[in-house]
Amino acid sequence: DSASNGFSFKGIKDYLDCYRSGKLTPSQVAKNIIAMLEDCDKSTPPLRAIVQWDQEQIMQMAEASTTRYRNKCTLSYLDGIPVCLKEEFKVVPYHHRVGTVYLGTEPETEDSTVAKKLREAGAIIIGVSNMHELGTGTTGCNPNRYHKIPRNPYKPNHFTGGSSSGSAAAVAAGLCPVAIGTDGGGSVRIPASFCGVVGLKGTFGRISCHGSLPLSYSTVSVGPICTSVADAAIVYSMLAEPDPLYPYGLKQPKATLSDMCAPDLKGLKLGVDWTFFKACDAEVLSICEKAVEHLQSLGASVVEVSLPEMEELRVAHVICILSEMRDFLQPDFNKHFEEMNLETRASLALASQFTALDYITANRQRTRSMRFLREIFTTVNCIVTPGIACTAPRIYESDLLTGSSDLSSTVRCMRFMQLCNFTGIPGLVVPIGYSTAGLPISFQVMAKWWDEAVLLRIGLKLEQFRYQTKKPSIHYDILA
Repeated sequence: DSASNGFSFKGIKDYLDCYRSGKLTPSQVAKNIIAMLEDCDKSTPPLRAIVQWDQEQIMQMAEASTTRYRNKCTLSYLDGIPVCLKEEFKVVPYHHRVGTVYLGTEPETEDSTVAKKLREAGAIIIGVSNMHELGTGTTGCNPNRYHKIPRNPYKPNHFTGGSSSGSAAAVAAGLCPVAIGTDGGGSVRIPASFCGVVGLKGTFGRISCHGSLPLSYSTVSVGPICTSVADAAIVYSMLAEPDPLYPYGLKQPKATLSDMCAPDLKGLKLGVDWTFFKACDAEVLSICEKAVEHLQSLGASVVEVSLPEMEELRVAHVICILSEMRDFLQPDFNKHFEEMNLETRASLALASQFTALDYITANRQRTRSMRFLREIFTTVNCIVTPGIACTAPRIYESDLLTGSSDLSSTVRCMRFMQLCNFTGIPGLVVPIGYSTAGLPISFQVMAKWWDEAVLLRIGLKLEQFRYQTKKPSIHYDILA
């Protein structure tokens, strides 16, 4: 619970307070959301955060939740909480389009594991959110007819980041306090960073991917995008457990939130590779350095570490993720090439140049990188970096028609992201301030496998560093 001056995002607790006090019911909240969804589709430019929604579905879930509150038999902390899921997940009765125009021709009849768990928790699924076509980019730019370009709530003429673009935009715009995304190369953390909200990528296998399109089976993790670290912890603790339908996470240790609310950070060692840390824009660097000092003031110590072979890791990650996507999308590439966005075609065409030898060499690099990390984590509790090396890029007129492809920008967006995806460790991004242009800047904490608890503990303290939260220029107050 934090007293705040001025604007603050509404989170799970704000919704629960309204429901428990009787100030609002989930049904009233659902009606507000439906009105807002209609409004943001009509605005200029349209927000395009939620790309499929159904009034009847929303009201049905909300009314069931309202009855449970009336009878004092709620299902969980998420009962009555509005959530959205990235279009990469199967959600009944929506189309599983995954950002394309050719997939998901029929409505889904079966939920993904994550959608099922949210339903069982009593959450109100307000729809599925926009995404970069097939998750292949970092901007969120998707010019096809079903999706269009989602807008950054802080600056509508800037990108949201991708590929979980609509999920981050929906949370920052106040449409829901919780959204679910997938992250194979920063796809949860990039949009969360650009839209000024919290993004958690779990350890590889921690949250089930069953029922999402298996675009890259060795790099993708699922995670929540929320308005606060506490909310991310709640959602994480509900979704993180073995799923018999998802073999990668079967042997995981139990998820805990141990010491998350410790009063300080005494005894924690933060690993920093300063050369790597400083490879970002000057504005980003200066605020991230101050955030490190803030964590030190709370008792954490900074240990200089060296992250070896980062350039090799970067190339190897690209080879792995693109080779796996190219393999999985082979039939699509042959059959639906003409229906894909130009950028997707270029990425998959590039991927077809990689050889089996490249893929094997890249996976040998993965083994090396994981061994380096294992050693580093014997001396530190986590590794910290800026979230993204730059702020959200601008949208140009041509992007709206043909899409956007800017490799140097992609490289900068993914610079601090790939270590987590390639080695499977968890990562958390927390907004810590703004550029002079008013765009969000975030900070990233990464920890050893299965140690999400330490990320959340540090994340809570990072939130205290930001002395004010700026209100996004597109923002809906659902509880007003």
